Amino acid sequence: MTLLKKIADRSARVAIVGLGYVGLPLARVFVDAGFRVLGVDVDPAKVESLTKGRCYLRHLGRDFVRHMNVTGRFAATDDHRQLRAADAILICVPTPLGQHMEPDLSYVEQTTDSIAAVLSPGKLIVLESTSFPMTTRDVVLPRLLTTGLKCGSDRGFFLASSPEREDPGRADYTTRTIPKLVGGIDAASGRVAAALYAAAFDSVVPVETAEIAEAAKILENTYRAVNIAFVNEMKVLLTAMGIDVWDVIAAASTKPFGFAPFYPGPGLGGHCIPIDPFYLTWKAREVGLPTRFIELAGEINHAMPDYVVTRVIEALNERGGKGAGRAVKGSRVLVLGLAYKPDIDDVRESPSFEIIQKLRDLGARVDYNDPHVARTHRMRRHDLRMASVPLTPATLKRYDAVVVSTAHSAYDWKLIARHSRLIVDTRNALRSIRSRKNIVSA
Repeated sequence: MTLLKKIADRSARVAIVGLGYVGLPLARVFVDAGFRVLGVDVDPAKVESLTKGRCYLRHLGRDFVRHMNVTGRFAATDDHRQLRAADAILICVPTPLGQHMEPDLSYVEQTTDSIAAVLSPGKLIVLESTSFPMTTRDVVLPRLLTTGLKCGSDRGFFLASSPEREDPGRADYTTRTIPKLVGGIDAASGRVAAALYAAAFDSVVPVETAEIAEAAKILENTYRAVNIAFVNEMKVLLTAMGIDVWDVIAAASTKPFGFAPFYPGPGLGGHCIPIDPFYLTWKAREVGLPTRFIELAGEINHAMPDYVVTRVIEALNERGGKGAGRAVKGSRVLVLGLAYKPDIDDVRESPSFEIIQKLRDLGARVDYNDPHVARTHRMRRHDLRMASVPLTPATLKRYDAVVVSTAHSAYDWKLIARHSRLIVDTRNALRSIRSRKNIVSA
């Protein structure tokens, strides 16, 4: 196959559509492997930053993009017509949920249509965006077939699924070292896609079909969502019983088999775990089957911001002021951490937004601090229009309650505990100094 030869000698040009938390690290992997890479994104600001060597994803480091530019093998554009020059096109666009928790595949559809408009024989297209099983076959393939080309040979095109497994901020695994699942629409497509990824990744795991690859990604994230929901429910129950859930998890973790620890929090964040299970439940309804267990897990996880707000209300009433305490209305509340996980600037689906909005709706005056997120931006469901406030002893003393939503390593927990009137800790961040009476677990 001509494309296999191009992959082997690194003359194949790789295009990556969508230069966010998945696409940009993926581009670096292929550049480092010796391929010429074209990054395509609809956001001109991203393209301008990349062209100037600036990285807009802080957790990747300041030199991340500059390194790619120095090689001379990377270029960025917002012109989808340039996909015509690519030999392999990897789709890394968002797959969000709609207003009614239904899959929104508009970005995948629009990208596929752009590819079809310039498609010529011998190209490889891979869907990396996470979606329900059959998306590659039922959504992407028909749009490519409108070109008159057939799938599975050099005279037509190759099509596969290789769902992303990115985890922003993780240090023990990188994009290159996480095993790469690859499944083709047909055997030939699977072989070509596996060869491309094998040329850049440490480990490639070929599976028989695109559907297996898609379903594996959904299974991975639904597994996490369900177990997190279970431990969140246990937290609510054990707290009501006066038992510390963190002590219980530590005790259970001493068992060397049959138990894997998951940890509670203020709700789910990130693009995958809060969203992927709903892609599966939607597909299940399409085939007439219930997914009650998964849907219940979603309900529990989505209710956690409400639980945190309830704990703030209770803590203010009990400890927030003299005599009968303080009402949440009129109280000043500081939320620590806007990102959905520690030490990154990724705020997608972060429960901090829900907590802030719910406290505001109750009449609280809310600010936030996040060393990685200087100000908020407009999102699908929130537009808080806020900027991070300084974290100083004087600042902390101004608030009636401080809510720990994200446990960034940059935070000085002793300073926070010393100067805060009341702390509601959703992350067990202050466990080592929990003896202080101003700290409440949530």
